[in-house]
Amino acid sequence: MSDTALVVMARYPEAGKTKTRLARTIGQSNAAHLYQAFLTDLASRFVDVDCALHWAYTPADVDYQSFITALAPAHAQQMWSFPQQGEDFAARLHYAFQWTERHGFQRTIVISSDSPHIRAEMITQATEALDHADVVLGPADDGGYYLIAMRKAYDVFSGIPMSTSVVAQMTIETAQNQGLKVHLLDSLFDIDELPDLQRLAQLLAVDSTLAPTTATYLTTMRSSHDHNAPDTHNYDTETRATTFDLHRAN
Repeated sequence: MSDTALVVMARYPEAGKTKTRLARTIGQSNAAHLYQAFLTDLASRFVDVDCALHWAYTPADVDYQSFITALAPAHAQQMWSFPQQGEDFAARLHYAFQWTERHGFQRTIVISSDSPHIRAEMITQATEALDHADVVLGPADDGGYYLIAMRKAYDVFSGIPMSTSVVAQMTIETAQNQGLKVHLLDSLFDIDELPDLQRLAQLLAVDSTLAPTTATYLTTMRSSHDHNAPDTHNYDTETRATTFDLHRAN
């Protein structure tokens, strides 16, 4: 087994509890199915990289191992899972590094499950950057980060207000205040709101191989919208048009 753990921070895709901001415009069921497509793409892409693929999941009471086995049954023996622990997301991130460190991994790369278009090369770049850096960050366009990698479970999380536009900058400052060397990867965007989804749809229209399952589900969403009567949805005509016009310019 590789001495590098790749951990995906993920949740079980349950309607009403998954991608809730996005669900306000595309509906709860669509949001859950879309998120499951994200997870399928991530599982398919990263099961073959030179890392031990782990899923840090929530809620803790679900059988996530069976779920991820269903996502990528051919690779079931190459994926592991453990429940997230901590009162907030910062604590859960720190716990993921503590968990992999306790289990003997020399390097840990933690990624978001909100960017199904994360490329395998980014994982390779993060691994290589850890040869000379203590903390590697992949900054997200919204001020957070889609990737963080470390060789030790440094606490660069406490006191940082997650889900804000200052997360990445505060993490860099926290690391530097501890004397840690920080390396930055190229930026990427998360899928949290409708404009993000429109941006992803535009990207996948050019190259669907970046997230093929997600690309297929977006096509299904558009097709379903085109063939359903207007009164079959729980939102008004204007919202509905905005929701499914996924290639509209931001």
